[in-house]
Amino acid sequence: MNLGDIIPYIAPTVVLLLILGSAIKILPEYERGVVFFLGRFQGVKGPGLIIVIPGIQQIVRVDLRVITLDVPSQDVISKDNVTVRVNAVLYFRVVDPEKAIIRVEDYGAATSQLAQTTLRSVLGKHDLDEMLSERDKLNSDIQEIIDSQTEDWGIKVANVEIKHVDLNESMIRAIARQAEAERERRAKVIHAEGELQASKKLVEAAEVMSVNSGAMQLRYLQTLSDMSNNNSSTIVFPLPMDMIKNFLDNQSGNKGPDKLKQ
Repeated sequence: MNLGDIIPYIAPTVVLLLILGSAIKILPEYERGVVFFLGRFQGVKGPGLIIVIPGIQQIVRVDLRVITLDVPSQDVISKDNVTVRVNAVLYFRVVDPEKAIIRVEDYGAATSQLAQTTLRSVLGKHDLDEMLSERDKLNSDIQEIIDSQTEDWGIKVANVEIKHVDLNESMIRAIARQAEAERERRAKVIHAEGELQASKKLVEAAEVMSVNSGAMQLRYLQTLSDMSNNNSSTIVFPLPMDMIKNFLDNQSGNKGPDKLKQ
């Protein structure tokens, strides 16, 4: 067999190899193939080796791994009329390749647009304080809304996380003043509560001392001891109250009617 006899078979062999190469598809474990037969849905195949008839069958690959979608920054007006810029991250995956290919043109772009509109809609119903302090609740609300709307597309939203809530400088200063005023208010309330508790204890102590006069005398001596420990030039001279009372009684007794007439 010479070269002239082989040349007529080279072209058909090459065409056959090209057809076999385009017909054999190998899908990894994380991919599935949506197969169409003459334009009609035939089934979902994979992973592994798949034979597709060129020109008659078509295959569309679908990745089943979790996709991380960065939601662009959105201008949001909160319920208390504060303008903020918010961005988030969305984690989703395809759970039904048939719906993801047939029911939506581009499930990634559609999910991104839906996440942006839902982010603005949900955050616009809350005050700024709730955006800053209740992120877990807001993340859960956004995730539930997006997940319910993308269910018909064969998409499962695993998680939504709000990354940043950016404020302008004037609003940051206003929040700082508000926080300072709140701390001062708490300090005054704590001080007032302390005074109230102290007054109640003083009343109880006065009731105990009124029952026993010796307790008052002991308290008087304790006060003298405390004053003597201080480095001061004050001289404390204890004087019994009974003596002062007798002295006052004598003074009032000397001022009789005759004294008053003079």
